[in-house]
Amino acid sequence: MKGRFFGNYLIKKTESKYLYPMSKSKSAFFCTKCGYESAKWAGKCPACNEWNSFTEEVIDKGKGNDTTWDDYANTQKGTQVIAINEVQSQSEKRIDSSDPELNRVLGGGIVLGSIVLVAGEPGIGKSTLFLQQGLMMKDQTVLYISGEESIQQIKMRADRLSLENDHFYLLTETHTQAIFKAIKKLKPTVVIVDSIQTLESNLIDAAAGSISQIKQTAAEFQRFAKETGTPVFLIGHITKEGSIAGPKILEHMVDTVLQFEGDRHYAYRMLRTLKNRFGSTSELGIYEMTGTGMKVVTNPSAFLIAQRNDSLSGSTIAAAMEGMRPLLIEVQALVTQSVYGTPQRTVTGFDLRRLQLLLAVLEKRGGFAFGMKDVFVNIAGGLKIEDPSLDLAVILALLSSYEDIPLPQGICFAGEVGLNGEIRAVNRIQQRIAEAEKLGFEKIIISGFNTKGIDTQKHSIEIIPVERVDEAYRLFF
Repeated sequence: MKGRFFGNYLIKKTESKYLYPMSKSKSAFFCTKCGYESAKWAGKCPACNEWNSFTEEVIDKGKGNDTTWDDYANTQKGTQVIAINEVQSQSEKRIDSSDPELNRVLGGGIVLGSIVLVAGEPGIGKSTLFLQQGLMMKDQTVLYISGEESIQQIKMRADRLSLENDHFYLLTETHTQAIFKAIKKLKPTVVIVDSIQTLESNLIDAAAGSISQIKQTAAEFQRFAKETGTPVFLIGHITKEGSIAGPKILEHMVDTVLQFEGDRHYAYRMLRTLKNRFGSTSELGIYEMTGTGMKVVTNPSAFLIAQRNDSLSGSTIAAAMEGMRPLLIEVQALVTQSVYGTPQRTVTGFDLRRLQLLLAVLEKRGGFAFGMKDVFVNIAGGLKIEDPSLDLAVILALLSSYEDIPLPQGICFAGEVGLNGEIRAVNRIQQRIAEAEKLGFEKIIISGFNTKGIDTQKHSIEIIPVERVDEAYRLFF
């Protein structure tokens, strides 16, 4: 066809005079760290200040939106302005997930219309956990969408879980337009997507897993969840640094962010709340991975201290808090003479910088020569605890190994150690005392500043207050 170019237009010579626009692909630059979008490449991201983090992705917003779930919405909300005093307060409607640990971390159940992002390391058990959750919700119509596995692979895992549900459906698809057509036909009450990084939308000319695709597909599911009142679980990947893969805006778009973590060499897994618009962010669910799926751990303290040998030095019990849940965990320490010039400091499940601080306190305030000692600290069970109340238990475990004298049986500790060697108060001391009393401990060592408001007559456990590290040392050694 004859014609000539004029700018972005092709002028064609036909019987009539027409002007045809040329199709043009549009590209943009995205920051791989935070998802910031820019029209041109920049060496430094203006949003997160990362260097050399921009990558170019081809996008095309000129295609029509062929998602077909608009008419599936329960209510069509019109645009209107309303005074806040005219809004009627009401509690969120929730679905019982049949899992007490998931209900706990979500704040009491699955909120209708909520969108939940679940992230974790590969192989940690995310897919197994939520396949199990979907099969357990027998009173709901659950659609499990997988972009990573075939139907046969999912069926094999379901057979291993030994669970059956006549209202549980599978869909192996990665294109969101086809997914929403299937959703419109099935009308599920719960949707599980495994995983968000494998989905792609026809509205974006970019590969699945790219920043623009993750933003687009998450936005489509967010709109679907809010307009239809259907809860959606998005399973996501994490990067080698431990952060959730994709733009940071993904975490802002969803209502709840859950982190599924644990040491793959141990059986215990923790479901931790990082963000929750409908509940507390201090909740924690604990599971045990078995051959038949994830088993709920109703009394984690009893499991974590079941294999402890009281006749060995360097072992103490700490009354810690993980979120709103009290836990009694075993702290192990080993202090040996350093063979090399520089002493080693090795920790598992504890903060290395915190250990160095505690060793400095013992050196300065207690006169103990840890400068030429190798120090190893381990939190038994593969847990990672950040509660500062572990300080007192770590200090006593170090001193027990240093003196090679085991501590008496039936004693646990809860206290934060300051730079001057003082034992500082910790929060929720009543819950810690009650947990230790429930498991049969005879004594609990706490800060003297925590005794205010505690009625010792109500507890069968003996409460011993201490105010300084040297006072705790004289108490046992």
